Amino acid sequence: MSHESFDGPVTELRRDFGDDPWRLVSRGIDPALAGQDESIFALANGYLGMRGNYEEGLPLGSHGTFLNGLHETWRIQHAENAYGFAEHGQTIVNVPDTKTIRIYVDDERLNLQSSEILDIHRVLDLREGTLTRTLLWLTPTGKRVRVETRRMVSFASRHLATIEMRVTVLDADAEVTVSSLIVNRQDLGRVHTEGPADTFDPRQTNQFTERILDPGPAVHSGDRSVLSFRVRDSRMTLGVGVDHHFDSGTDDEWRHRIDKSHDRVRHVYQGTARAGRTVQIVKTSAYHHSATAALSEMLDRCIHSLNSAAAEPRDVRWERQREYLAAFWDRSDVRVDAEPGVQQAIRWNLFQVAQASARADGRGIPAKGLTGSGYSGHYFWDTEIYVLPFLTYTSPFWARNALRARQRMLPQARVRAAMLNENGALFPWRTINGEEASAYYAAGTAGYHINADITYALARYVAATGDLEYVLSGASDVAIETARLWASLGFWRRGADGVECFHIHGVTGPDEYTTVVNDNLFTNVMARFNLRFAVEVARRIAAEAPEEYGVLADRLNLTPEEIDAWERAADGMAVPYSEDHGIHPQDAHFLEREVWDLAATPPEQKPLLLHFHPLVIYRFQVLKQADVVLAMLLASDEFDEEQKRRNFDYYDALTTGDSTLSAVVQSIVAAEVGYRDLAYRYFEHALRVDLDDLHHNAADGLHIASTGGVWMALVQGFAGMRDAGRQLSFDPRLPDHWGSLEFRLEWRGQRFEVRLERERMIFTLLEGEKPVVVRVRDSDVRIAPGAPVEVVMADQGPNLGAFAGLSAGILPRDGDEDPMANLTVEVPVVTTAIPTRPVTG
Repeated sequence: MSHESFDGPVTELRRDFGDDPWRLVSRGIDPALAGQDESIFALANGYLGMRGNYEEGLPLGSHGTFLNGLHETWRIQHAENAYGFAEHGQTIVNVPDTKTIRIYVDDERLNLQSSEILDIHRVLDLREGTLTRTLLWLTPTGKRVRVETRRMVSFASRHLATIEMRVTVLDADAEVTVSSLIVNRQDLGRVHTEGPADTFDPRQTNQFTERILDPGPAVHSGDRSVLSFRVRDSRMTLGVGVDHHFDSGTDDEWRHRIDKSHDRVRHVYQGTARAGRTVQIVKTSAYHHSATAALSEMLDRCIHSLNSAAAEPRDVRWERQREYLAAFWDRSDVRVDAEPGVQQAIRWNLFQVAQASARADGRGIPAKGLTGSGYSGHYFWDTEIYVLPFLTYTSPFWARNALRARQRMLPQARVRAAMLNENGALFPWRTINGEEASAYYAAGTAGYHINADITYALARYVAATGDLEYVLSGASDVAIETARLWASLGFWRRGADGVECFHIHGVTGPDEYTTVVNDNLFTNVMARFNLRFAVEVARRIAAEAPEEYGVLADRLNLTPEEIDAWERAADGMAVPYSEDHGIHPQDAHFLEREVWDLAATPPEQKPLLLHFHPLVIYRFQVLKQADVVLAMLLASDEFDEEQKRRNFDYYDALTTGDSTLSAVVQSIVAAEVGYRDLAYRYFEHALRVDLDDLHHNAADGLHIASTGGVWMALVQGFAGMRDAGRQLSFDPRLPDHWGSLEFRLEWRGQRFEVRLERERMIFTLLEGEKPVVVRVRDSDVRIAPGAPVEVVMADQGPNLGAFAGLSAGILPRDGDEDPMANLTVEVPVVTTAIPTRPVTG
């Protein structure tokens, strides 16, 4: 099918970033889009992140510079406290800002909101890893001034960022002032977030009313300033340093002074700019933080970083950035023959995963990366399920680093499990420092599946890499301690049929609109996986590394009897299934509830969590995000084709898509069961969720799980890749209007390329001497050094045609379709009294 025959995009109002597949270009200034653009054009490396604020400060959504893991703690004030409730919240700190550089020409300040700007455009270059901007300003005295900036947060040197600014007065000489600032915006003024002040949105960050950063010693010398701070309650320490290199373009003398206080430092350069000659300032910033180091140590580390940067030519840092990203794209790029704009959007999403994870270096990956303060900078299960697949198969060492972050949290997870009267470890639902920070336990702490999600990601990493050394170095403890939690939490019960099953009660699955339930299918299926993997790990170490097993068994008091008990619990796990309906209920009592009439719910009442009390939502069959459908993806080999289709038919019409975690999963499973058009529409929604601000909160930061999910939708959805049974398999579903899909994977140290076309798949081994065996539908394919291997494709899987249920969730409604029309099973009555309330204002 040609591109012209495609029905078109999900959204009618699409942002225009040009058609360059490697660069996003924004032209003009729209203050209403400032917050969104600051997230879209943010630069980060996994350790340090800078929002895409204009150097001049305005227009503004919210200022932001963040360091992964640097946070403040605060006591959670429960209206009615109870034993075991989370006691302390954690919120990422907005560290002192070094992005701001102000320009004055003939004592007139360049202000992008009020000055006469003749032309302006910004470019995010995905290969260069830079944000550049060019503007032409007509001053009140009629002089034209060209201002060019180039910004980078370094991947090669994770503590460093660089901003270059070039100012050229085109028509005549002029008096120019360049004022470069370091500003502690966290304490000089509350961070502004868009929207009415009384808006409640749990997706946003907590706001502080008291001082957070207590100033420490500072050093000012020449063109350099280095400051230190201590975070008031968490006691973490922070250093920020700035070097300046100023070049007037002439031999004229320019004056330099430093205005300094604890929270604001200005390096001011003043002089005469000659017509046509460029004045340039290069601003190098260094950031360090620590949970234990002294303030003086923070100063020393920043000074060391700045000295190292100054010791080499400045062009080197830009070249290293290009080289780092060239290597990333070489192993990670996904190329498509698709309609205009898709390739650019795909690469932008993959770039965001790199920016969130590349130099996290053993820290977690926040839900918003380092692009904003949304979700308070917390780490969720998003990382393990949506981000780590991409890292595991393209940059496995990055995946290992992310897993190490969870391993370091194991001591706190053990304490948390004991507090909840369980054995083993219970990882926190949301956290920065390893302690539970979720104040609402029903949709937070009760999500015990976080344990299995972490172990699932660990198992996937080990299968893909064969990294037994990592397992022996302590990762085995994660698998074992999480298995202990399930063995402790669950219990045996004999059913009416006389069969004993292992049940897990009082938990919340991925769907946060259904909480504290019994035998949530996703939780039970994933717990079974967790238990079986722990058994496999323990027995494998015992067989292949008996000495290490002895040490492990002594350290954890592990016995063969306990391992056998895990195996029995896994084999006896209760997995809900309704013979009457022919589907898997989401939990033991899910089908007893009324069905929420999504078609009768006006857009003004969505997302539901912002308009209905949780108890109202919990009484209905309505989903925030995929739950059973996600289980069918992660445990794909445990459901047959008919079960997948019937489950998908049932649950898709109930899913609101209020979570950005949902669209990619629905896309993948829709593609698998044969709803081709629906799969593509869900994919497109995920692809544009932040670029078009489809959930209306991109200003708070990007949705990193969704950006990682885009890779999943491409590789696991359209290319049909699965990894069940420790073997890669492919059952492709190339979109009808695409010509090809091409990507690279790493498996057991071998790297190979996959090219999917309409009538064939081509596999090419790129690195490594050992053959890789994959399965394509019903045949094994051996990818060996030498010539590529080609597999002829008879088709692109089943095609079930249109899907009526697409009007129920996040996608546009098609006419007056009944959202329940796709439900081919007998269902409880759809409520006729949806509890909506009048919309005012």
